[in-house]
Amino acid sequence: MALALACAGFLAAIGFAAAPRPAVAVTSPGSVTGDARVIDGDTIDIGGQRVRLEGIDAPETGQTCARRLIGTWGCGAAATKALKAMVTGRTVACERRGTDKYGRMLGVCFVDGSEINRQLVRDGFAWAFVKYSGSYVAEEAEARAAHRGIFATENQAPWDYRAGKWANAGEQAPAGCAIKGNVTRNGRIYHMPWSPWYAKVVIDPARGERWFCSEKEAVAAGWRPAHTL
Repeated sequence: MALALACAGFLAAIGFAAAPRPAVAVTSPGSVTGDARVIDGDTIDIGGQRVRLEGIDAPETGQTCARRLIGTWGCGAAATKALKAMVTGRTVACERRGTDKYGRMLGVCFVDGSEINRQLVRDGFAWAFVKYSGSYVAEEAEARAAHRGIFATENQAPWDYRAGKWANAGEQAPAGCAIKGNVTRNGRIYHMPWSPWYAKVVIDPARGERWFCSEKEAVAAGWRPAHTL
């Protein structure tokens, strides 16, 4: 009980106090509200609606970062856990800002009025995704000045991390098509080269498994992305 109260106090202190939750997601053309399931450090699912947090880019789940004096740490896993701590057991409301090329809703999301996107950057768990938005440049500058999280020292941005993983995997994949389409008891799942399970997946055409050249191709063929939690 003491631990639960301490955790509740910590979350309230950073602006993420508990709020009553609807049993199911409530959607409208411009928003979605309900319980959220965390996919990775910048993606959630609310009632089957996949929401990519707009304007930020968190480290990939398997990505590691440098930190002064203590070597490397699992910054990707830490970002995922930070997002999970913010949303688990709470009502999440996301405002639509568009749709990405994979059909995911691009959203700015809130818990009890506090913006999740902004908090992740401010706490050092995500970069401002300046290729697509300048909304969180000030928060990144604040986090850098305070040496928080991924900004404790210079680290590889996730877009560069993904590009490097893709290039390496593409050298060994058929025709450079580096996405692995895996068939499991939970359905057809695709793994990107930066997926934590990518190296363990061996494509078996006899089971209907295959390679894809793009996520759009994989989604169109009926595969869904692997998720972390």
